[in-house]
Amino acid sequence: MLCRDLKLFSQAIVAIDGSKFKAVNNRERNYTEGKLDRRQREIEANIQRYLEALDTADRTLPEDWLVKGVRLNAKIDELRQKLKDLRSMRKQVRAAPDGQVSLTDPDARAMTTHSNTGTAMVGYNVQAAVDVKHHLVVAHEVTNTGSDRAQLSKMAHAARAAMGKKRLKAIADRGYYAGAELKACEDDGIAAYVSKPMTSSSKAEGRFGKDDFVYVARHDVYQCPAGQTLRRHHTSIERGQRIQVYWTAVCPQCPLKAQCTTGSERRVRRWEHEAVLEKVQKRLDRQPDAMLVRKKTIEHVFGTLKHWMGWTHFLTRGIEHVSTEMSLSVLAYNLKRVIAILGIARTMKAMKLVGG
Repeated sequence: MLCRDLKLFSQAIVAIDGSKFKAVNNRERNYTEGKLDRRQREIEANIQRYLEALDTADRTLPEDWLVKGVRLNAKIDELRQKLKDLRSMRKQVRAAPDGQVSLTDPDARAMTTHSNTGTAMVGYNVQAAVDVKHHLVVAHEVTNTGSDRAQLSKMAHAARAAMGKKRLKAIADRGYYAGAELKACEDDGIAAYVSKPMTSSSKAEGRFGKDDFVYVARHDVYQCPAGQTLRRHHTSIERGQRIQVYWTAVCPQCPLKAQCTTGSERRVRRWEHEAVLEKVQKRLDRQPDAMLVRKKTIEHVFGTLKHWMGWTHFLTRGIEHVSTEMSLSVLAYNLKRVIAILGIARTMKAMKLVGG
């Protein structure tokens, strides 16, 4: 409210991103099916090693045979108890909705990070929308979902409401690229700038990608790189989405076929709301520095918050308490930003006016 009154949100442009913050829960106290499998293999290998050592002792009868036998049997009993505990934990993991159990903080989840070195961080995925002009956090949310894919429209709507604007520009990286999310933003007057991930297997293998085919909306056809027309033949439902499929029967005789497809003909699939994705891409093409703006805006914010919080990040447990802890950190960050922008005297005067 203070920032709105001070007209600090004049541009109505935000950068949206998520960052992983550590929970109190140690990695060793987070269990998944895969981790249980690995531990079971390790324990079984150790049991086999001790059994072989017992067999060797039985054959060679060393001087300390009795002491060694007692020690090895104790180790084997201990490992067998661990196997029993793992079987019990496996039942809990399989009963969990997302296949994870965290013992210290039940809401924390194992998540991969950009700097991942083969092990996951157990923590939370903090979403934030940051004003690009003054780098103020206008909206944030603590989630325990590792993916950003379904977060765009929710964060953009929260940011627009916080800024008191009718329209908003939202910039996010390719981790947020999802057709349904982009359409939700477009339908509500939010202009999304999201880079498209390069997932085309054809491109990766040196063949034409979908972007090499030009859609002609007037005739509802695609024009291929060889100049042929691909017409719509049928509509299918794929992952809950209506997909229209286009192809032409002349592919087998095409001189460019080897550069296009390994099948009998090249088929192009088009989502029924593909025009939204094309609009987003054109918008991004007109502002090629959008991703640089996003990076400069939001990464410093997350870096600053983590620096303040220390290497342990969160100190509380449970998503409700962790959310409160994050809100206090964001509030402190925003207050320091406003003081840096306006100065202490003007900030205190503005706060008194809002409080009054």
